[in-house]
Amino acid sequence: MEFESVIHGEQIEKHYKGFSLIVPTLDIPKGFATALIGENGAGKTTLLDILAGIRLDYKGKLTFFGKYNDQDRENIPDVKDRIGYEGTGNYYLPAWTLRQGKDVQKLLFPSFDEKRYDEICDQLAIPNEPTKKITDLSDGNQMKLKLAGVLARETDLLLLDEPASPLDPLMRDKLNDMIRSYLLSKEGQRSVLFSTHNIADMESVTDYAIIVENGTIVEQGFVEELKEKYTVVKGEKEDEAAALKVLYSTSTSTYGFEGLCLSERLNELAGLKVVTETPTLSQICVAVMKQNSKLYQGK
Repeated sequence: MEFESVIHGEQIEKHYKGFSLIVPTLDIPKGFATALIGENGAGKTTLLDILAGIRLDYKGKLTFFGKYNDQDRENIPDVKDRIGYEGTGNYYLPAWTLRQGKDVQKLLFPSFDEKRYDEICDQLAIPNEPTKKITDLSDGNQMKLKLAGVLARETDLLLLDEPASPLDPLMRDKLNDMIRSYLLSKEGQRSVLFSTHNIADMESVTDYAIIVENGTIVEQGFVEELKEKYTVVKGEKEDEAAALKVLYSTSTSTYGFEGLCLSERLNELAGLKVVTETPTLSQICVAVMKQNSKLYQGK
């Protein structure tokens, strides 16, 4: 499926001692929610920090909104104001109160809507205690406060680093609704890129998936296309040995096996007593991650 890119990257590289992020090409579809998926340490945060301009010591070229490069992102205020970023780590200074956190955002971002911010905080049940230190909030409420900040601005692109990680199941469902509402509010002109190491809770809002392992992209595509590319195969123990020669990833038990198969190879299972199912995005991600993870190398 062809698409317009809200972010295009070429030869993106960042090297640390013992780890390298190497992304030859990167395209984030405009108008969709894209999930950046990978286990802890796969390179997701490094890539998001590069895209957001938090980290500038990298190699490569970036293009935003079809016409601005990464230098424009840093030097043209209107470009950066169109990008909303939520990151991990020291997002707020330790001494800031809730009131100070809001005041700083009013100063930094021309499109910050204080009334909208207060409404979102109220909707998300964030304590209305202006003198309370932000660091005294729970991890979940700190994340909700970050989300309120980016959603209270007039942006065209959200970059969210593990937004669901500290949230409870009900709030994760609410987050899905918030992302979908954000995308629908401008009829295809807004885009979201969020990272996660567990896609199950965010699958319902994911349109496009990028799977990262060991600092590089190992699979990507629109979710429906990925579900056509792979097929879940289940069978009995007697056919396991033959099936293992074809399956991309498997789990076995006393009674049988289950695995993922490239759909184009299903004909190689002819004659075996197997059943097939359409995979979930979570099943695809786990299988692809296992195939490329250092945790499973040599097994």
